[in-house]
Amino acid sequence: MKASNTQIQMRKGILEFCILHIISRGEVYASDMIEELTEAKLIVVEGTLYPLLNRLKTAALVSYKWVESESGPPRKYYSITPEGSQFLDQLSGTWNDLVTSTTLITSKK
Repeated sequence: MKASNTQIQMRKGILEFCILHIISRGEVYASDMIEELTEAKLIVVEGTLYPLLNRLKTAALVSYKWVESESGPPRKYYSITPEGSQFLDQLSGTWNDLVTSTTLITSKK
């Protein structure tokens, strides 16, 4: 069994949560999300991000609008919907519970 496979699954599980959290701060462009996720070592490529953003849009958790760009084609800016904010609140509660539980378990010798 390879640790890398488990590490990939762990990252996938929290990626949606992190993306919703980034979007909840205000309108954001996909490249800015990739930059922040990369800085946080949750390395994401466009081929991973865009399908996830489409799923979130289909679930009505995020919306987007096109904004003209001075340096190229129009850009799609994402924002969180009221349903997305409620969903994020639920995920935040779950995240806090998981952190507490795993800390309790992994801190024991």
